[in-house]
Amino acid sequence: MRKTNINFTVELDSNNVPDTIRWDASDKPDAAPADTKAISISLWDEKQKNTLRIDLWTKDMPVDDMKKFYIDCLGGLAQSILTATGDEFLATETHALCDRLVAHLKQQNSVKG
Repeated sequence: MRKTNINFTVELDSNNVPDTIRWDASDKPDAAPADTKAISISLWDEKQKNTLRIDLWTKDMPVDDMKKFYIDCLGGLAQSILTATGDEFLATETHALCDRLVAHLKQQNSVKG
């Protein structure tokens, strides 16, 4: 059986807030660990029938980027829903939510600028 590894290294400041996050994977084309500003990992707990989550972001990640990150995560989940379950309604509704959230961000940015 083939195995692969995905690793995250998080450097924390004195208040346990992430300063840097690096990730690496045995199948990643680039041999060096890569920096990232945020990670969101979901794990299904079969015994408890619920989701365990790990959400981390560095203290210097801009709030607007964080909002885009989570909208992108939702969009990716919409595609995963379709691929994993074939449920077109659930995937379409999730995509529609992403579209509404993108419109909301655009409106916020036009009010700011």
